[in-house]
Amino acid sequence: MKKVRCPKCDHYLPFDETRYTKGETLVFECPNCHKQFGIRLGDAPKEERQDCGALLVIENVFHFQQTLPLQMGDNVVGRYVKGSDINVPIETVDPSVDTKHCVLNVSRNRAGQFIYTLRDTSPDGTGTFVGNTILRHNDRLRIENGTIINIGATTMILRAAGCEEEETTAEQKH
Repeated sequence: MKKVRCPKCDHYLPFDETRYTKGETLVFECPNCHKQFGIRLGDAPKEERQDCGALLVIENVFHFQQTLPLQMGDNVVGRYVKGSDINVPIETVDPSVDTKHCVLNVSRNRAGQFIYTLRDTSPDGTGTFVGNTILRHNDRLRIENGTIINIGATTMILRAAGCEEEETTAEQKH
């Protein structure tokens, strides 16, 4: 089961995604506010998107599991608030996650490899944790695939670009 959020009142509507095909457009009516809205299932074609990695948000009492795709440049990570300008919103009610908690910059080095740099932007001092290291306001740290990041009670794992495909290929060989 997946959930879709009403763009008007933020009410969640569950639906069974296995009953539909990728690329199909679904229309919902919110039972709360009666707003009608549509979504398109599936990903954009591979030639239209660049895989820059993703953050895997681990499910806990505040939110469900989420995969948040990253883009080149600054990825502003924080709690979803309707109308905010962050580009990697976590749908959570975790009060210890700020609306603009940290920034994960994605760039490439001269050899074309991805570089991931994490910076804390939390002004209230709750910090961003990488392992046992706390990043304070505006501290920066270079991270790599599999790095565990904690913001408040929310745990995320960095999945670097191309690493999921490599793991799948390695599992198939065994």
